[in-house]
Amino acid sequence: MVLHELASSFFESDQTTTLKCTKQFGDEMPTKHDITCVLGVPNHAQNVEMWGQCPVHDSKAPMASSSSMLGDSSVSVLQKRVQSTTFVDLAREHMLALFIMALCFLIPYLWMNRKGKVQKKEHGKWMKKLLLVLVLLGVIGSIWLYWVLNQGIKERREETLANMCDERARMLQDQFNVSMNHVHALAILVSTFYHGKQPPAIDQKTFGEYTDRTSFERPLTSGVAYALRVRHIEREQFEREHGWTIKKMETEDQDQTLAQECDPQNLEPSPIQDEYAPVILSQETVSHIVSIDMMSGKEDRENILRARASGKGVLTSPFKLLKSNHLGVVLTFAVYNTYLHQDATPEQRINATVGYLGASYDVPSLVEKLLHQLASKQTIVVNVYDTTNISAAINMYGPEETDTGLLHISSLDFGDPARKHEMRCRFKLRPSPPWMAICASGGALIITLLLGHIFNAAINQIDSVERDYRNMMELKARAEAADVAKSQFLATVSHEIRTPMNGVLGMLQMLMDTNLDAKQLDFAQTAHASGKDLIKLINEVLDQAKIESGRLELEAVPFELRTILDNVLSLFATKSQEKGIELAVYVSNQLPEVVVGDPGRFRQIITNLVANSLKFTHDRGHIFVSVHLADEVLCELDMKDDMLRKILASVHGSQSNVACDTLSGLPVVDRKKSWENFENVKDSINESEKIKLLVTVEDTGVGIPIDAQSRIFMPFMQADSSTSRTYGGTGIGLSISKRLVGLMNGEIGFVSEPGTGSTFSFTAVFMRKETSSLDTVLQQYHPAIAEFRGLRALVIDWKNIRAEVTRYHLQRMGISVEITSNFDSAQSFLPESDSTGFAMILVDQEVWDKETGLAFLRSLKSSTKVFLLANSVSPTIQDEIKLANLVATVVTKPLRLSVLISCFQETVTVGNKRAVARRKPSTLGTLLRDKRILVVDDNIVNRRVAEGALKKYGAIVTCVDSGKAALEKLKPPHAFHACFMDLQMPEMDGFEATRQVRRVESEVNEQIKSGEASIETSANVSHWHTPILAMTADVIQATDEECMKCGMDGYVAKPFEEEQLYSAAACFFESG
Repeated sequence: MVLHELASSFFESDQTTTLKCTKQFGDEMPTKHDITCVLGVPNHAQNVEMWGQCPVHDSKAPMASSSSMLGDSSVSVLQKRVQSTTFVDLAREHMLALFIMALCFLIPYLWMNRKGKVQKKEHGKWMKKLLLVLVLLGVIGSIWLYWVLNQGIKERREETLANMCDERARMLQDQFNVSMNHVHALAILVSTFYHGKQPPAIDQKTFGEYTDRTSFERPLTSGVAYALRVRHIEREQFEREHGWTIKKMETEDQDQTLAQECDPQNLEPSPIQDEYAPVILSQETVSHIVSIDMMSGKEDRENILRARASGKGVLTSPFKLLKSNHLGVVLTFAVYNTYLHQDATPEQRINATVGYLGASYDVPSLVEKLLHQLASKQTIVVNVYDTTNISAAINMYGPEETDTGLLHISSLDFGDPARKHEMRCRFKLRPSPPWMAICASGGALIITLLLGHIFNAAINQIDSVERDYRNMMELKARAEAADVAKSQFLATVSHEIRTPMNGVLGMLQMLMDTNLDAKQLDFAQTAHASGKDLIKLINEVLDQAKIESGRLELEAVPFELRTILDNVLSLFATKSQEKGIELAVYVSNQLPEVVVGDPGRFRQIITNLVANSLKFTHDRGHIFVSVHLADEVLCELDMKDDMLRKILASVHGSQSNVACDTLSGLPVVDRKKSWENFENVKDSINESEKIKLLVTVEDTGVGIPIDAQSRIFMPFMQADSSTSRTYGGTGIGLSISKRLVGLMNGEIGFVSEPGTGSTFSFTAVFMRKETSSLDTVLQQYHPAIAEFRGLRALVIDWKNIRAEVTRYHLQRMGISVEITSNFDSAQSFLPESDSTGFAMILVDQEVWDKETGLAFLRSLKSSTKVFLLANSVSPTIQDEIKLANLVATVVTKPLRLSVLISCFQETVTVGNKRAVARRKPSTLGTLLRDKRILVVDDNIVNRRVAEGALKKYGAIVTCVDSGKAALEKLKPPHAFHACFMDLQMPEMDGFEATRQVRRVESEVNEQIKSGEASIETSANVSHWHTPILAMTADVIQATDEECMKCGMDGYVAKPFEEEQLYSAAACFFESG
């Protein structure tokens, strides 16, 4: 107890850190939480120092180990985050570098492309070169990325190894320093209580008990002993006082005095020398070394001498400990009898030396215990070397070294500058392949190659598209050239055919105007009709060519719908009568009388459809043309036209054998199916100035085979190969009709059933026109129509549709119509007086019955006229009427306004006078009479045809055969009122001749305007402009445009009719 109190007072006064720590904690150990917190402090040196100041028993080692594991895991997480961040930064830098390199190559290419230095054909080559450079850069970048990441991994591995090794070295060094401080403190304790007290307060028993009880402060020391400095003159007295002789070590090289077990009785006395260092105090574990002279060993002597001269602890070289067979070292401190200043000289220290305190250390146990406290102790291999002799380093701890790659060496400072120690650390295993670098660089390489493949495919595709585009443009140029050649060919063929046809038709017309007998006239008319058919075929081919080349343009002129349809029926009247086919037309009363559009093309469409129907319709069938508003078919409930309602209802029961309510009584197809696929039929026209028509052509022909319906609108295609042989035709009419309908913003469709018939429908958009112009139109062509307004007529026909058609034509003349189905029911309509009776009764031929018909005629008043409607005159019916002394006028179908007017004018009495045909006086002769016209044509036949046609109207005609002659004739002043100019002539064609004429006229007009020439010298004409009309067989649109450009005023196509010549000249002359 006294020793402990003295030690406590010494610790407080000496301010030794370790002793203060012990004093502070006493017998109480730090908690787990405290240790954990201390170990978690980033300052490792401070951690180790504090850990060393507060040593714990071995039982607490797991606690420290777990704390270190926690610290190492936190460091590992931070390292992973740093690695991830580094990888992202590297990847970003990699992509940025690739982007910058790509720009460096792309910008010059774009600049050269902008300057036009790169041709289109070289675009693909440049792009492929650029792509190859970019791919190479990507490969180089991938290699660079691998190198950077691998270097980063190596550096982090080296850094990790260095940190781990340095940390262990610091902890080992600090632990050793702490233990050395305890030994040093024990030396001070001996100095104070053994040499500073008289008598000494410490003996062997006390020292042994104290060192054993405080051995926990020196867990790494195997024993502690104190040797007294005894000079030679003091040896004898020292031996008498202690009762034993100073013994010598067994050998001078035996440096294991503190570690080996020996019997001092068996040792020899120490030889005579200047001074001795016999052990007088020792820990019980090494009590066998008492009386042994520590200076009798060579290395121990050197250590003692160095220790007392330096005042610091000195270490021996490593040696094997006896019990553990571990390598250890002996730490020696000099004990002084007085307090020495830090600046004391070695002589002062030597003189003040009174003894030596030594402690043996088990280095492997020290390192092993230290590594047990670290969670990652299994990661690396640690070796501790004594490198005082660098050529023969001594491995103090660790297995034999094997090369596993990295090696890190951390120096150790155990406080003895004469001894060199170091810690060598290696990873236990060789480094695994750098998977992060491999994956990252491999991924970058794959992405580079993939992008290269994608862009290469894109470049190839672009190159292919550009190549195809160039080929397409080349083909387009060829096609355009072929189109031009085709147009030129058509123009040439047209001109070459029309020129002789002009002479043929013109001469035939002139021949028909002479006195011919019936047979001769028939021959001439037949030849004339054949020529017209040939011209029609040529026109159709030219129309198809115009449509395909987009050169066909539509007119926009007012025309009367019903008159156009009547004209179409007139064309097919004779043929329909020959085949016994009912041919009829009906126009809804909801339509205006006049619309604005292209009447010629509209007539052409209907003509093609009717001709097609007539060609395929057998005897006793019908062809029915009807025109309605397209809006009427949208909703049948709001349908205002009764006729349309009856037509749509007539298809019910059409498959039965009984008579149907149709125009001819034969079954028909459902016409609604012909327009049900129209996309725009349901879109009503909202603009008030536009109107959409729905035209339907219904027939009861043979129908179209199902397999041929898909190609019906293809040009030059027919239902089958036998169609042309059986029915004739070229198969071009429907194709042209479809194209024309498209130009009119309409659609065309059909429905057909073999054996029943076909129905074609199309829509067309026209502009509206005031209906007030109808009177003007009708009065111009039919001036007698006003005389029939207000009359009443009775129609006897058992077919409703046919009766409604008759009513339609009569109502156009202003006649009120009643309909009955037979003679018996007609009796009820007959009035008692003539004033309220019918002016006319129209009976269909199919209703006629001899008995009832004659009885009905006898009951009529004499003022009522009877008309028999028939496709062809029946001699039987006429004979029956004549035998009964009755009169009935036969009206041949198809019904037309002009036919009805002619019949009524001859038979119907208006008031007390019979209507007399009043024809409009012809203005053709008065229009051209005495007009001087110049005809220019190199073909004598054409000149004769034009001259004969114009002279017929009273014109004075002069003919020349060249453009130069025309130029001489038309130099102002001249007496010509107009000029018909052929276009294709030798030397100077019509275009150049017209340009020259206009140039001369312009010069003369300038002279008159400036006063250089007087009006009197210019035949009293102040402004010269002679109308020049082109006269050629070339009817291509481009030719027409060229005519207008060169200064011509009109265009007449060969072969021309007399009406064509008149119509062209009428634009410039007023009727006289």
